[in-house]
Amino acid sequence: MLDYALLAALAAVIRTGSFERAAQQLHVTPSAVSQRVKLLEERLGTILVVRGAPCTGTAAGRRLCQHVEQVSLLESELRADLPGTRDGVPPVTVRIAANADSLATWLVAAMAEAGDCLFDLVLDDQDHSADWLRRGEVLAAVTGSARAVQGCDIVPLGSLRYVATASPAFVDRWFPAGVDAAALARAPRLTFNSKDRLQSLWTHRAVGRDIPAPTHWLPSSQAFVDAAVAGLGWGMNPEMLVAPHLRDGRLVALNADLPLDVPLYWQRSRMASSTLAAVSRAVVGRARATLRQDRAEP
Repeated sequence: MLDYALLAALAAVIRTGSFERAAQQLHVTPSAVSQRVKLLEERLGTILVVRGAPCTGTAAGRRLCQHVEQVSLLESELRADLPGTRDGVPPVTVRIAANADSLATWLVAAMAEAGDCLFDLVLDDQDHSADWLRRGEVLAAVTGSARAVQGCDIVPLGSLRYVATASPAFVDRWFPAGVDAAALARAPRLTFNSKDRLQSLWTHRAVGRDIPAPTHWLPSSQAFVDAAVAGLGWGMNPEMLVAPHLRDGRLVALNADLPLDVPLYWQRSRMASSTLAAVSRAVVGRARATLRQDRAEP
C-alpha cells in the first residue's frame, strides 16, 4: 500500500525542483521532506529523485508523481461533491504543456474560462509538447502532432497563422531587391530556441530550400515582436500579435501572399475527471473561436 504522505513529498520535490521549496509548499521542514522521500525510496527499492539544482525525478519518480497528482485531482472532485466536505476544499492544480505563442495569443483566455482550478503550465515547442504527455508529466497538452499519445484523446483546435515580418527599415536594408536566397542568407533572422523551425520552414517555402543565416536567439513571443519592430531581424510572428503593427506600418510582411499556418491539437488524458473535462471544453471552445479553422483537421 502506498503512503500518500510520502508521495506528496516526492511530488512536491519533483514539481518545485528543490527540497526547500517543497518544504514551503507542504509547511514542513526540508529535513522532513528529505526523510519522507528517502523512506519512500527505501520502501520501493529504487531512486526516485536525482538530487541537484534543480532536483529532477527519475522515470519511476515521475510516474509516481503523475499518480499522486491524478489521485489528488479525483479526491478533490469527490470532496467537492460530498455533503459536509465541500467547505475548505483547496483548488486543484492541472498541469498542461503548451507552446509559447498559444500562451501569448489565445490560451490565457481559455484558462480563465476553465473554472476555479489552478494551472501548472509547461512551455515547449508545439512539435515537442506531446513528449510531456508520453512521459506522464502533464495531463494535457497543446501540440502540433495529429497522432494521439497512447491513453489520450485528441481534438483538432485550428491553425495558428504566422507571418514573416520585419520593420520597413530592415526590409529596405536587407531586401532592397526582394526576398531571394542571397538576401535570406545575409539578413539576420530571429529564432526562439533550438527547437524553433518556423523560420526554416518559411524559407524553404519561399525559395525552395532552407538557407543558413545569422540569427538572434530570443526565447520570448513578445520579444520576437519587439525585436522585429526595432529592426533587429526578421521572424515568424503570430498574425494575431502583429496585426496592429502591420496596420500601422511599424512592421511589413516579407511576402504577404506566403503565410504559414501551423495546425494545433488538444491532447488530454482519458482519466475520468470533471475538472479536466471543464479545462478541455474551455480550451477547445476558445481555440475554435480564435484560430483559423480551414486547416483544423488532421
